[in-house]
Amino acid sequence: MQVEIPFPAGTPQIFVHEGARQLLERRLSVAAMKPVMLSVTDNRRSMISFSSRDGVLRARLHHMFLDAPSTVQSALIRYVAREDRAASVTVGRYIEQNGHRIRAAQPFQRPLHTQGASHDLLHLFGALNNKYFGGTVDALITWGRVGRRGDPGSQGARRTIKLGSYSALERVIRVHPLLDRGWVPRYFVSYIVYHEMLHHVIPASVEGKRRLLHPPHFTDRERIFRDYDRALSWERRHIHRLLRVRT
Repeated sequence: MQVEIPFPAGTPQIFVHEGARQLLERRLSVAAMKPVMLSVTDNRRSMISFSSRDGVLRARLHHMFLDAPSTVQSALIRYVAREDRAASVTVGRYIEQNGHRIRAAQPFQRPLHTQGASHDLLHLFGALNNKYFGGTVDALITWGRVGRRGDPGSQGARRTIKLGSYSALERVIRVHPLLDRGWVPRYFVSYIVYHEMLHHVIPASVEGKRRLLHPPHFTDRERIFRDYDRALSWERRHIHRLLRVRT
């Protein structure tokens, strides 16, 4: 039985810790030596904007900065209050590392299917989120669609298969429905989900002209998964069976 979870339309609401906002506002005021009006946003394009009018510094900052480390907040204050270019490097790096906290550019419109015949993706996602990410991953998750036109798995045997995917535009993780089988162990499905959750929190990096989907710190963190070696071993032993399964 499939359980549909509708994803509501509209802009998600954010919780702003007023005490943290006021503290950052006061620190900005001291550094800029003028009154400051600080607004906290959930903007997906502009993380920082500021201007001075009538002797007042007006700043708009993404909510990710409210709980940023003290070193990042100090750099942010130097950048906004004094336009310190060196500080902007630290701020820019923090934004890159926290891209997963930026609201999706393209809302996910279809219902989510998380309860499978053998595996409950929402349950697995929640357990992984609490254990490895401190409950901070706010991506969506769903089983992929079955029998889509042009899907190489819909007719005949496959040569390759993508067991999981992550869309940064929609901030949604999709898991291939053929993994919803009783003979596919829970730890392997959890590994696939964990891998895609890492894509949510660790963006691709650029090295020269190469775009690295799995930079070194991605693979280092992937190995933290409790059943990492066990999952890879299971995949090697069963990949041909997975390729033969018809959805």
